[in-house]
Amino acid sequence: MNLFEGVKSVVSVPQAAKMYGLEVMRMGMVCCPFHEDKHPSLKLNEDYFYCFGCGAAGDVIALIAKLFGLSNYQSAQKLAYDLAVDSDMLQPVMESKAVWQRQKELSQMEQRYQRLLCDYLHLLERWQREYAPINLTVELDDRFVAACQMVNYVRYLADILTFAEKEQRSKIFAELRQNNTIGRLAERLEKIQKEALANEKIKEIA
Repeated sequence: MNLFEGVKSVVSVPQAAKMYGLEVMRMGMVCCPFHEDKHPSLKLNEDYFYCFGCGAAGDVIALIAKLFGLSNYQSAQKLAYDLAVDSDMLQPVMESKAVWQRQKELSQMEQRYQRLLCDYLHLLERWQREYAPINLTVELDDRFVAACQMVNYVRYLADILTFAEKEQRSKIFAELRQNNTIGRLAERLEKIQKEALANEKIKEIA
């Protein structure tokens, strides 16, 4: 028995509809969620559904696919997972779920890295402007020196994570995670922000 057959063997169309929040009325009628329906026009039979208003039709997998905007395979996976259909059948579903979750986490982490790099780049660019020496006799400010040393590298990383193709972004992202470059930059930026906030409070008191 494959995934589609397994799902359809344990859940009927009306049961799935109720499970996902549709209000099933007498004779298996439902207000169709696929068009503006003031009077119930979607008929739920045990094995299939049909809407007399918009013509939507199909089996339980098609119903959930249409309801959640999924492919038929994704719909079958969702039903199998939510219903705990069968351990053997669920194994690829659980593996897929774990992969999707990991991909989501990595994507969110990449976005955080990109925002952090942009914040740090803006700070370095500001330091270059504000602490540039007015003449050659003035001792260089440490912030100006740090900005000159780091700005091109940080700009390169920010550009990669913002504009590069996925393969190149993934490569740089993996390298940054491996050598903890972002972690060090995050700690430095947080320290700088705390120091700036403390200085502002001192100025207010003064």
